[in-house]
Amino acid sequence: MSKQKPLKFGIIGTGAIAGMHAAAINASEESELIAVLSSTEERAKLAEEKFKVPAYFEIDKFLSTSELDVVCICTHSGNHLEPALAAAKAGKHILLEKPIEVSIERADLLIKACEEAGVKLGVIFQNRLKPGYLKLKEAVKSGKIGKLLMGTAAINWYRDPSYYSSSDWKGTKEGDGGAALINQGVHTIDLLLDIMGDAEAVYGQVRTMVHKIEGEDLASAIVNFKSGALGTITGGTSLYPGNPERLEIYGENGNIILEGGKIIAWNIKGEEDKLIPGSDIGGSGASDPMAIDFKLHQVQIEDMVEAIRKDTNPVVTGQDAKRSLALILGVYASSAENKKVSL
Repeated sequence: MSKQKPLKFGIIGTGAIAGMHAAAINASEESELIAVLSSTEERAKLAEEKFKVPAYFEIDKFLSTSELDVVCICTHSGNHLEPALAAAKAGKHILLEKPIEVSIERADLLIKACEEAGVKLGVIFQNRLKPGYLKLKEAVKSGKIGKLLMGTAAINWYRDPSYYSSSDWKGTKEGDGGAALINQGVHTIDLLLDIMGDAEAVYGQVRTMVHKIEGEDLASAIVNFKSGALGTITGGTSLYPGNPERLEIYGENGNIILEGGKIIAWNIKGEEDKLIPGSDIGGSGASDPMAIDFKLHQVQIEDMVEAIRKDTNPVVTGQDAKRSLALILGVYASSAENKKVSL
């Protein structure tokens, strides 16, 4: 990337994930954090001390900052749409945390607003940028693994009860859109779809077994992909002590398995003696949501800058992000109706 003046970033929302965004923005030579927006005047004062930039509690004043180029939206999942509509109307590019929203209708409104305003929309799915995953994706793309037969995603994690009790939105239908799948599982489900292609139907079951929440803390599903391949998903936040997430991709010529973003099996015909390629950065949130670092967020920040400068698509667009949301909502609908549902 050529040396140019860094783009100016602002962050809406000042919770835990905002700190990850701030660290990523500040670590890059291509970006500079210049403002944050919090929900109240009191929280804004605390945020100003924490982030060392001007903090606002009124969105109009925040967005009127003339030099602001990009807004990172770090509010809770069910509150992405409203700040995104305001930011798009103000002509600011948008990079928001996963999932894109909690319903297809809200996601579509968000995507349409950005298209009509002519601003870029990117969604944080930083696990797409892990070296191990990129090696797996290249093996599939190059045809090494052959025709895809099956993909499995296992996000069998654990969250302490305080994870939910300390927040008024986590695990709620309105604020979180659900729980274990839409918040934690969505990352690996996104990878599953990125490799296997679109899903056409799903049969799923969700349960709330341990935590006192509206959403699910246990889930399982069988996926039919449009290619004819099959898939499975398991997930939870009640599965003590929490295992690293796994992605298993099976083709006619072998299989590749990722665990915690690292390649742990590379079983391809003719490459039986090959050393497992790739390494891991970013970490896993199997038992601690903050046990990941900001390096991959930084890569997505820099990708967003490049997309703006070169007028290309970000690595994960709004339409890309909508696919995992649609599949997860399909699992929820299937469980509620106790039948297989088409997507």
